Amino acid sequence: MTSDESVEPAIASPETTAPRQAGLRYAVGRLVASALARAVYRPRVEGRENVPLDGPVILASNHLSFIDSMAIPIAAPRPVHFLAKSSYFEGTGFKGALSRDFFTSVGAIPVRRGAGQAALDALDQQRQLLEQGLAVALYPEGTRSTDGRLYKGRTGVAFLALQTGAPVVPVGLIGTDRVMPVGAKMPSLRERVTVRFGEPLDLSRHGAASSGRARRFATDEIMAAIHRLSEQELAGVYNEPPAQTPIEKIKQVLPHERR
Repeated sequence: MTSDESVEPAIASPETTAPRQAGLRYAVGRLVASALARAVYRPRVEGRENVPLDGPVILASNHLSFIDSMAIPIAAPRPVHFLAKSSYFEGTGFKGALSRDFFTSVGAIPVRRGAGQAALDALDQQRQLLEQGLAVALYPEGTRSTDGRLYKGRTGVAFLALQTGAPVVPVGLIGTDRVMPVGAKMPSLRERVTVRFGEPLDLSRHGAASSGRARRFATDEIMAAIHRLSEQELAGVYNEPPAQTPIEKIKQVLPHERR
């Protein structure tokens, strides 16, 4: 998984994605990974007390690097789950087993990517996790920022929060792009990461999940909180791949909600 793909539109694999409580493998993997990360990278963690220790919660973060989905679970005071593409769990041989064990140990839930209803299917998987009282990590930008700027948030995270009533804890990641830039094969050992957890946001005052206006205002509140924590330059636009066809160009120009 590249970490941006963990929250991009995906279709769940029914035989492998039933929401589950964190088991022994996760607990041991998290303990080992946390100890190694603290010893090697000496991460600065601020605001851990802002993360509720029980009940459903959404950790909404900026997205700079592959290792973001590792940094958040390691820094958080409770188990955190995120979606990862299913191919990381389906490999064969020693390499496949190593990949499967690693992503399971850091709280990843396998999903299959797809089109059409894919984004809604992925949100439904996360809704099921929240209904179990778990914590999930999501990136409102949808994909990694390759230039270090903070892009406009898509409304899927707000929709999920308004639908489930789960509080949103904004997260600001600093330095993960220097530890492992896009395209890097191995992380740098010279850089330090800062993880900042903000105060929980109750977005219910914006209205129902069915309201586009409520979703937009709630998303803007989330992104403003992330901006205060990450201190990034604002891009002011959505982080979208270049349109490849005339139809895609038209779709990007026409007003539509980015989930």
